Amino acid sequence: MLYLMVSSLSRSQKGLILLALDASSIVAAYFLALALAHSGLPEAARPPAALPVLAVMVALGVALSLHLGLHRVKLNAYELQRVLGTAGVGAAMGMTGVAVNVVSGGTMPASVFVIFTMTFVILSGSARLLLREMTLWIYRRGQLRKRVLIYGAGKTGQQLAAALATDDALLPVAFLDDNPTLQSLTIADLKVHSPIRLPELVRERRIDSVIIAMPSASPATRARITRLVRRLGCEVHTLPSFAQLVLGRPGGSKLTEAQLYGLLGRGGMEPKVPGMAEAYRDRSILVTGAGGSIGSELCRQILSYRPRRLVLLDHAELPLFDLERELSELDTDTEILAVLGSVCVRALVDRVLCETETDVVLHAAAYKHLGMVEENAVEGLRTNVLGTKVVADAARDAGVGRFILISSDKAVRPASVLGASKRLAEMIVQDLATRSTTTRFSMVRFGNVIGSSGSVIPLFEEQIARGGPVTVTHRDVTRYFMTVSEAVHLVLLAGALSRGGDLFALDMGAPVSILQVARQMIEGAGYTVRDAETPHGDVEIRFTGLRPGEKMHEELLTGSEMLTTPHPKILRTQEGHVSELEMANALRDIRAAVEAQDAKAAHDAAMRWVGDRGVPPRGTGTAGLASSLGPSALPVSPHR
Repeated sequence: MLYLMVSSLSRSQKGLILLALDASSIVAAYFLALALAHSGLPEAARPPAALPVLAVMVALGVALSLHLGLHRVKLNAYELQRVLGTAGVGAAMGMTGVAVNVVSGGTMPASVFVIFTMTFVILSGSARLLLREMTLWIYRRGQLRKRVLIYGAGKTGQQLAAALATDDALLPVAFLDDNPTLQSLTIADLKVHSPIRLPELVRERRIDSVIIAMPSASPATRARITRLVRRLGCEVHTLPSFAQLVLGRPGGSKLTEAQLYGLLGRGGMEPKVPGMAEAYRDRSILVTGAGGSIGSELCRQILSYRPRRLVLLDHAELPLFDLERELSELDTDTEILAVLGSVCVRALVDRVLCETETDVVLHAAAYKHLGMVEENAVEGLRTNVLGTKVVADAARDAGVGRFILISSDKAVRPASVLGASKRLAEMIVQDLATRSTTTRFSMVRFGNVIGSSGSVIPLFEEQIARGGPVTVTHRDVTRYFMTVSEAVHLVLLAGALSRGGDLFALDMGAPVSILQVARQMIEGAGYTVRDAETPHGDVEIRFTGLRPGEKMHEELLTGSEMLTTPHPKILRTQEGHVSELEMANALRDIRAAVEAQDAKAAHDAAMRWVGDRGVPPRGTGTAGLASSLGPSALPVSPHR
């Protein structure tokens, strides 16, 4: 009942309570000062004789409290600075009381007003502190607070305890510390215990969570504590120092860009590509899937080329809202439009292209998580295949100058629905490129993007921060990797260099062993790998097995014929394509399965049209590079 009553008070009601508290303190301090100065109230100081002076002092005190905002100060924030403000109000009232007493011919000595000032400060400050404790008690009784044990009684731990002292959700119970000189001491009203007592404290004090507040401890020490706490069934969190938080150096296992390139075994790409800006400056550009990791980075980098208009299209509301707000806050003359909707809706895409007079389309909208698409083949094919067909057809019909499809290395000899959907999307673009006279269609194919949602490296970072295990599908699995910055550079370069029907790929060097990446990340974070040779290591690597549709090794091209471009790290190949009739038949089968919501038929159709189990027949020359059809396919036509 008390909790509901207190929590329902408005800010103005709380302010009135504090003003009434100050007024009451003035009255009490005034009569208490008279009694102390005269060993009891003299006849001349009894009401109503004292009312004129008292009335002036109350009015002045309330006015000063309003002016200084003392009635708006949260009880939790009533500290030394606000106490000094209260002292200033008391001194002003005391001097005013002296003046009024002299003017009115009063006989009270000046010592009364000196005592009044000191008494008022004590009463007002004490009343606020008492009210704060009562309010905290009511809130704590009315809410279920999580009981927290702080591991580390040093500076960071003490700052954390002070911060949690008035928190409504967390209740610090005690400290743990390895330092024997601190054990058995009481710091910030919390007793410091030896870590040996951790299981006992968790059981007896009903601990819900342990916070490791030792930023200077080694990663191995934090991992050991984390494992121990988890075995006791508690949550565990690691807190960096407050200085690290303020300076933006939280520490942990996060990789810097230089470390990422070290893992990949190559340097980064140039920040700018000569001539690329002209392809985007003063243009109207549409980015589909703008809220995703690739789409959002595309939007950020495109803005640096000063387009006339940037249109963000995405079906996910929150990412689209966040991106629009982020970009709108930048100092740019570019018009930014956010469009909420699906690429599968032709009427929507037509309207957007027409109303925005789009010059360039960057098609990044796609489902990309292998396991999710494998289990949801219908929706994966609807967006990745039919959605690409909708946007590409609409771009051609609207006379868009350039259309760039963002593809994946999983499109090469695909063994999953995801890979098949990306290869089918490429086939759609290849087919349109042969018949378009106004739009330059091109494709960009790259491997795993570090930092994107679902990427393995952020997953490893999270697993390492939790103390492991780090999960790897197979000890021999390899992947190509690139940073988000590299991927976006490649896409933008493709738009600038496109001649129609091109497929661009990044020279990504040799594929990287996932097991080696896991080992390097564990050791780079200061831990040791726990395995048969080092059973007392810090972090275990656990092998989970390949998922359905997952390949041991990925490829970027189906053949070896590659052409250079003006950029040394960008390769171009013109892969063969299927006939218009066969493309129409493939889309007919896919559309029928999607409309029937037949997951098996959708899966079978996708895999059938990209070849038997995703392995196309090998040929020679350009046709051999691109053919992705099974034995029943029509002859592959050379690309014009």
